[in-house]
Amino acid sequence: MKSITAKPHSPALAALVKSFHYHETDLPFALERIMPNGQAHLMVNLGENEFRTYDPACAARLQCHTAAVLSGPRAQPAILDTREQRLLVAVEFRLGAAGQFFPLPMSEVANRTVSLEDLWARDGALLRERLLDAPTPALQFRLLEEALLRHLQHGPGFDPAIRYAISALEAGLSVAQVADRLGQSSRTFTRRFSAQVGITPRRFARVRRLQRVLRAARRSPSPDWSALAAEHGYTDQPHLVHDFRDLAGITPSAYKPHSPRRNNHVPIAAA
Repeated sequence: MKSITAKPHSPALAALVKSFHYHETDLPFALERIMPNGQAHLMVNLGENEFRTYDPACAARLQCHTAAVLSGPRAQPAILDTREQRLLVAVEFRLGAAGQFFPLPMSEVANRTVSLEDLWARDGALLRERLLDAPTPALQFRLLEEALLRHLQHGPGFDPAIRYAISALEAGLSVAQVADRLGQSSRTFTRRFSAQVGITPRRFARVRRLQRVLRAARRSPSPDWSALAAEHGYTDQPHLVHDFRDLAGITPSAYKPHSPRRNNHVPIAAA
């Protein structure tokens, strides 16, 4: 397995792009449930000329996409084919920042996989070909950075109020507290947040709390879910179970990640 991660060089991207990724693996075919985390990713499959996604409610339902896609911010699980990770490059956007590169509200691509050709026209259609011509991951990252800079929207930029709200919700503040601190009505705050981040602030807060639980669960091979529920502000363990089911489609007891390093990837057993 070969995995390379790099930060963007351009100062214009530093606050918007968390990292670039190159993955080269020999994983056998399997389906994996991807736990929701509220982030958006740009992904290019260099090993095959398509992406395949599966309906979380019925893995037999398959949808094919072009090989260069935007995976919108997710507040529900996705199911992917591990063969698509055999040779992959990706951009991991910072929370709420992906909308700076695409000409539509992120709420329109939430929980969806969208072809880059539909978003960037010819530039999106040719991106995979350009990346395949680049002989090293470093050069591929440079091409990705150049593409992002070409499509960086020259509008008002990342709303500082929404940037603050993301940080505050990450820290565990309630939606009502954040709206009050911003001096906005709940309706106005929800509308502005959803357009830029892609999902409602309430759903975002729940997803990010679930992610904090998953990070904490890595500390033990047999997590104490009751203790984790109390630690992370759930009313009780059934409340945590409800959020797991609603957001991830599985129960805590069914959460068996691929590895501590890939704790958002949960292999799906063959029927």
